[in-house]
Amino acid sequence: MDVEQPSRVGALLRDWRRRRRFSQLDLALLADTSARHLSCVETGRARPSRTMLLRLSAALDVPLRERNTLLLAADYAPAYRESSLDDQYMASVRSALDTMLTAHEPYPAIVVDRCWNVLTGNRAMAVLMDGIPPHLLEPQPNVFRLALHPDGLAPRLSNLGEVRGLFLERLLRQVNATGDAELRALYEEVHRYPVRADQENAGTDAPAARPSPPSPIQVPLRIRTPWGELSMFSTMATFGAPADVTLSELAIELFYPLDEFTTKVLRELAGTPSQGS
Repeated sequence: MDVEQPSRVGALLRDWRRRRRFSQLDLALLADTSARHLSCVETGRARPSRTMLLRLSAALDVPLRERNTLLLAADYAPAYRESSLDDQYMASVRSALDTMLTAHEPYPAIVVDRCWNVLTGNRAMAVLMDGIPPHLLEPQPNVFRLALHPDGLAPRLSNLGEVRGLFLERLLRQVNATGDAELRALYEEVHRYPVRADQENAGTDAPAARPSPPSPIQVPLRIRTPWGELSMFSTMATFGAPADVTLSELAIELFYPLDEFTTKVLRELAGTPSQGS
């Protein structure tokens, strides 16, 4: 009996189970199977059915891209399509993204892929992209490179130390949760970016350009601009119940002003009257 493929898929399943810190019994209960059968699958003594693989993947919250990898490892066809965002098939998605980005103006908003590459953004992003050199914009800008590279936003961040710590922690957590090799390479790259000693602690005891009032956001983005220091925070939005790999990996990051000064500047830059004016 040829057990090469089952052994490979078994090893992948075991890696995902350990990454999620599940015992075989935990996973078996979630996937409505037995711990004995799961053990046989992991060791290559049993070949999982396609349905079982999909159940196990769902219980482990495996990304759709990696669910396809598991299926291929067991010699099954992929279950999830991977489309280009430019495909006609994705027209409704593009329309939804355009609507969200435009409706969010005069505040910045971007769409990113799983590796935090910026796919598109609205006009208000110009306030953050101003002065960014071409080598950080081509072939695609990346959120972590833009924020942490010495030629990017880093020198203009009043609280670089806080932002850097938060960004690296967030990226490492994503690397550990997904096992994604590209994300790992991105983390290793941005972690090596040099930081001046006076910038490393920026935001902890260094004075800001403007007094910072108490904030409900632990680490806002405080950036020095020609119009003054702007304070913003962001939220992330994703698509519910995606059935396409590309769609499952898209995220929309929406930036909001944290104070009245930032609100006023962003509205004036966009030619939008401030509320109450």
